[in-house]
Amino acid sequence: MSDGGDLVELAKRRGFFLQSAGAYGGVSGFYTFGPSGAALKQNIEDTWRDRFTIQEGNMEVDAPTVMPEPVFEASGHLDGFDDMLVECPDCGESHRADHIVEDNTDIEEAESIPVAEVEELIAEYELVCPTCGTGLAGQAIEDFNLMFETNIGPGSADPGYLRPETAQGIFIEFPQLAEYARNQLPFGVTQIGRAYRNEISPRKSLLRVREFTQAELELFVDPEEDEPALEAVADVTAPFYPAADQEADEGQPYEATIREVVDEGVVGKPWIAYYLGVAKQWYESIGVDMDRFRFRQHLSGERAHYAADCWDAEAEVDGDWIELGGFAYRSDYDLSKHDSYSDEEFTVFKQYDEPITVERATVDPDMSYLGPEFGGSAGAVADALEALAERDPDAFDGSEVVVEVDGESHAVPVEKTNFGVEEVTESGEHITPHVVEPSLGIDRALYTALDHSYREDEVDGEHRSYLTLPAAVAPTTVGVFPLMDRDGMGEYAREVVDELRGAGLAVTYDDSGAIGRRYRRQDEVGTPFCVTVDYATLGEARDDEGESAAPDTVTVRERDTTAQKRVPVADLPETLTALRDGERTFDDL
Repeated sequence: MSDGGDLVELAKRRGFFLQSAGAYGGVSGFYTFGPSGAALKQNIEDTWRDRFTIQEGNMEVDAPTVMPEPVFEASGHLDGFDDMLVECPDCGESHRADHIVEDNTDIEEAESIPVAEVEELIAEYELVCPTCGTGLAGQAIEDFNLMFETNIGPGSADPGYLRPETAQGIFIEFPQLAEYARNQLPFGVTQIGRAYRNEISPRKSLLRVREFTQAELELFVDPEEDEPALEAVADVTAPFYPAADQEADEGQPYEATIREVVDEGVVGKPWIAYYLGVAKQWYESIGVDMDRFRFRQHLSGERAHYAADCWDAEAEVDGDWIELGGFAYRSDYDLSKHDSYSDEEFTVFKQYDEPITVERATVDPDMSYLGPEFGGSAGAVADALEALAERDPDAFDGSEVVVEVDGESHAVPVEKTNFGVEEVTESGEHITPHVVEPSLGIDRALYTALDHSYREDEVDGEHRSYLTLPAAVAPTTVGVFPLMDRDGMGEYAREVVDELRGAGLAVTYDDSGAIGRRYRRQDEVGTPFCVTVDYATLGEARDDEGESAAPDTVTVRERDTTAQKRVPVADLPETLTALRDGERTFDDL
């Protein structure tokens, strides 16, 4: 476990991440990933893609990061994607009011508390501006929309927004994506990409930023028929923290299997439970400490506008529990919204096993009556009559029927509607799929993996800091060193580097300084294995026990234990690949 300052210092020094635009004073909430961080980030994304896209049989897309305003009108982000902003009356700094409450009281998840109550809490606890210490009691809290606004093209005629989530880029292409899936449910679409939120007060390094990478899956299901293959994750165990336990006086997270939380109704949606099981295994595989991990259910007040139920994956970092990802059952909210706002149909045709005969109410409004009677509203009245007949045929039982158009009621004689009921044979129906969404933050997963893998110890009397990153995600798999760059050892080592890179391994070469220092440098970036070419490799030395070491063998050192073993150079690519992929352990060598 790291001290937050130690980790940020190591991250900058060893090329994991640093605040962007430092030459110009830096810009809050934006970070550049250095060589080590970019490689680690890519590896984490690749493991997510393998688990959530390839193994699940899903499609992947890459949508634009800028979308037109109507998309976000339909999605609800223009009206409901807000945080609580409070401004200091003295220094003018803006802060998130719920964060001030959480940081200075025992209250957790203040985001779920109504604004009026947060204002009362600030007054009750006499909370002050974090910047200058001025009291904030009596200051109004405002809703601040988090989206970055822009214009598409010259001028301001076509407003657009940087996407606050990657999901909408999938939803708006649903009609075409459904065709790619041959209109067969369930089908899933994944995307890894940047999202943008104009945070009021970015903080805690990568944990609260304005630009970040999301890895999202939108799974489209038939809510009446489709069920997950729960057996695949039924025995996965994790800590669960339901809303009821959060609200209880002594409620605590408790350990349970996926099968148990479904059977007991703790997680009400089996699809959500399935992906909690999948995600738990994935988080563990990238280095998240399962002793500092849990699944927490959203309280009703913090649940997103689109979510029927939502659970967060959380990890303890720097003494706080942070959200790593959200698992939401979005029902048909998104597709229904885009269906009603756009010119496309966001449904799929569900074929029946056998055709069925049903009675269907129809109308054929007499436009020679509606036109003179309702003028320019006649067409809208006709449409309203058709909708009413489908929705409530009994409304046509009397002598006249009333419909509402633009807030005004219009009475139409039933005889002028030509209302009737006919029998039709149907082979299927159009349904709006429900959506299951696992949405994971890559940047937070990366930071958590670094924090949870940070270690300090002493080797040969010297202090050492190192990262126990799993070999599958470590920025570099192997460091290759000549004991000294002379007598042919450097040339030999560089040939080994070329061979290992040709085998698809991430390799770094280092011949600078003492061999111990080179080991320490690789330990600090989490390189799991180091290979040293020495005189024994060239057939010119004896090993530590005085026996001849075989030529064309090298020393392979394991990071966490610092143990060393000699391995034939010819076997190195296969051996290191198997170690990286978890097919062999170092003890097996």
